[in-house]
Order: sequence, then C-alpha cells, then structure tokens
Amino acid sequence: MISLEDWALIRHLHRSEGLSQRAIARQLSIARDTVANALASDGPPKYERAAAVSAISEVEPRMRALLMAYPRMPATVIAERVGWTGSISWFRERVRAIRPEYLPADPVDRLEHPPGRAIQCDLWFPAPRIAVGFGQEAILPVLVMVAAFSRFIAAVMLPSRQTMDLVAGMWQLLSQNFSAVPHELWWDNEAGIGRRGRLTEPVTALVGTLGARLVQMKPYDPESKGMVERANRYLETSFLPGRDFTSPEDFNDQLRQWLPTANSRRVRVLDGRPIDFLDADRAQMLVLPPVPPVTETVTSVRLGRDYYLRVAGNDYSVDPHAIGQLVEVRTTLAHVSVSRAGHLLAIHDRCWAARQTLTDPAHVATAATLRQQFQAGPTPSAGDHLVRDLADYDRAFGVDFTTGAATSDGEVA
Repeated sequence: MISLEDWALIRHLHRSEGLSQRAIARQLSIARDTVANALASDGPPKYERAAAVSAISEVEPRMRALLMAYPRMPATVIAERVGWTGSISWFRERVRAIRPEYLPADPVDRLEHPPGRAIQCDLWFPAPRIAVGFGQEAILPVLVMVAAFSRFIAAVMLPSRQTMDLVAGMWQLLSQNFSAVPHELWWDNEAGIGRRGRLTEPVTALVGTLGARLVQMKPYDPESKGMVERANRYLETSFLPGRDFTSPEDFNDQLRQWLPTANSRRVRVLDGRPIDFLDADRAQMLVLPPVPPVTETVTSVRLGRDYYLRVAGNDYSVDPHAIGQLVEVRTTLAHVSVSRAGHLLAIHDRCWAARQTLTDPAHVATAATLRQQFQAGPTPSAGDHLVRDLADYDRAFGVDFTTGAATSDGEVA
C-alpha cells in the first residue's frame, strides 16, 4: 500500500510539475499502476484492517436484543443471560460502547443568563478534615455561590448544613460579597433548603425578605447548576493543593484572601474576568432589604438546676440566677447567647466540635455563692425571736421563790 507521503508527492508532481505517469514512476522507482491509482483516488490512502471474528461477536446480537428491551440492564446480568464465559472486563467495555445506542435521548437546552437574574448555590465538602478544637476534626460544608452572568464566585465554610446555618451563610455572602440580591437563587434538593417542592420556613422567610425567588432544580439535572459545580471543582484543584488549615477560621481567612485571585482569572466564555462583569450583574439585581432577614435560631427553654443549655450538640453555661426561669437562646454562626427580658445572661463563642461543655468561670463562682446561701438557710431577723419573762413560768407552776412554797393546783398553763 502506498504511503500518505508518496501519494501527496505523486499528485504534486503530476498536477504542479506536469510530469507524466511514466516519468513519476521512473523518478520514484514505483510501479506505474501505483501512480495511476494514486491519481485516480478521491482521497488519501487509509489503512483498513479486516475485521477479525472475536468471541464477543457471536453473542453481540443477543446483547443488542437485551439492550433493546432493557436499555439499563447491568452488564453482569447481560453476560449471564447470553452465557458469556470470557473476561468480564472486556464484556463490560463492549456493553458500555453499544448501550448509548439504546438509551432514550435526553437533550439539554443551552441556558441564557441575563445580568442579575440568578445565582447558583451548592455545598462543597473539601476532603481535608479541619481541626475544630478539643482534639476533634471534621469535614465541614462550604457554601459556594456563583453569579450566573458574571461567573463571580463567593464562598464560606459553615459549621453545619442545618437550615439556619445555610440561611445565615447565604445572607452573609449576598450582603458582603455581592452587595445585592439576584432575582433567583438556584439550589438542588438540599434537605436544609426544602424537599418535595416545599421550602423550609426559615428559607421561605429569607427569600420573602429579600424579594427574590428560590428555585430547586429537578433531580438528575446537574447541567442546570453547571457553573457552581465547575466552581467546586476549581476550588478543589486550585485552592486546596498545598494548603494546611488549623481551624475553620483559618480556612475562611485563606479562602477570603484567595477568592480575589479566582475572580480575576480570565474566563473563556466571557472573554474577560468575572470581576469586570460584576458591576453589570449587580446593576440588574435587587437592592438589599432595609431590614436584614432573620438569620439566627431563637428558642425558649427553662433553665435547669445545673445551669447549662444544650445547643447543636454542646452544653453552654448560663448565669445561675435564672434557674427555673424561661430564657431566650440565640444561635448564630459565631455566637451562642442567652438572655431574659432583655438582660444578657451568657454569651459564648459557638463551638464547632461535638459533645463538649463550655463553661464561663463567672457562672461557676455565682453558683457556688448561691449554693452556700441555700445550704445556710435564711438569716433570721431581730423581730422574729420571742422574748418572755421567766417569772411567767414560775407563776404558771405556782412556785414562789421568795417563800419556797408551791401553790399550783396541778394545772399547767
């Protein structure tokens, strides 16, 4: 078979140099028939090897029949049905190659994202375990938000994926990073956001205060949130490598310093940098509400004798003066505070570890003082003692100490 280089040279000599087939054959020392075939061909020569008959070719018609009836049947089941006894890896490869021919089509439309319309949201779980204190480490969620038009990325690590932590995280990123509110927030079916078409009450209150709409994507539709999914991979491959984190605060500090670099990179689809498109995106968004949304958990509970309250799996001490009273507990991303009738009873930094006891020494000292007072009992006042003349008892028993005679008639007063 003639090589591609010889084929190209033959056509060049004939068309450009004007050489005859005989001259070309003599110059290249090849047969005249080879020259004639090269000049007569419509395209370059291709090597085509004859298909070899393999063991899998014998069972392929039955494979295709099963896939036509059951497109998602596992390869191992197909192998059993057709009686395959060879390499299962080879069989899987062949099934993987022909299965798409029988799967139903699932076309995806290209989405258009006008400025200010949507921000895509997702949770990213970085692999490194973060030290959260008390000798514990945990894999913590990172809330990632990406503006669909400008591709601007904002992110923050949260203590949990509970509803109020997600609400607080969204408000923090919207108010501090975007300084505006999109018309729509796109989420997947995260349990803390809502399930079965119903949003949780705190999330409903958040979007109502913002004046926005929260859209939950349908299951098995990752393309709809492709921007934030790509942002997660970008954080995984560009932010994490070579970094160590001593605490969640350290993680957020390093992330906050790195995100301006991420938002200054050139994005091919934009033909520019996300930071340069953020103003146009923000201009079409809604302004921040005049009254901030509720982003803290507020509960009422009666304080027990041990003067500790359990919040998110940890126990926090409270001023013992409030024992037996209803107190109000407020939990934010950073603090846990307890108050009653506007009077602050306790405030602690929120603990991201689990099963810990957080104690204020002042509460312990107060408890010791109150315990001593209780054990000693109430202090008697001066007016509480009865003072009686002892002569009254002498007269009651009929005894006259001046004469030594007893005049009692046997009755006792």
